[in-house]
Amino acid sequence: MTTAREIMTPGTECVGENQTLEEAARKMKDLDVGALPICGEDNRLKGMVTDRDIVIKCLAIGTDPRQVKAGQLAQGEPVTIGADDSVDEAIRTMTDHQVRRLPVIDGHDLVGMISQADIARSMPENRAGELVELISFD
Repeated sequence: MTTAREIMTPGTECVGENQTLEEAARKMKDLDVGALPICGEDNRLKGMVTDRDIVIKCLAIGTDPRQVKAGQLAQGEPVTIGADDSVDEAIRTMTDHQVRRLPVIDGHDLVGMISQADIARSMPENRAGELVELISFD
């Protein structure tokens, strides 16, 4: 059984819950990513913020991204996967919660991220397209 830990991208960087959306956007640009975990002052995962969140929930309604804190977009319990959970469980979690990326947790520590691409690379070529389609959403 292939685990989340084996296919994840390690070394994930967070945006702090008290950092602004402007800072989050700059960090996304610098890291060339479309989403960042939101980490609290207690070093616990609070949620995720995406480039789309910044556009739809801030810019499109005329709010200043220098005034909105990343933690304001963290809603409910973050959807995660355990580091030792299977790739099949990661696919189920992505499908059930309609997310394209999953923070990987070991205990309470954020240890990496799994994306659709990570899953596709871990699968046999003849199944990769089928699996990416399964976890793709409109």
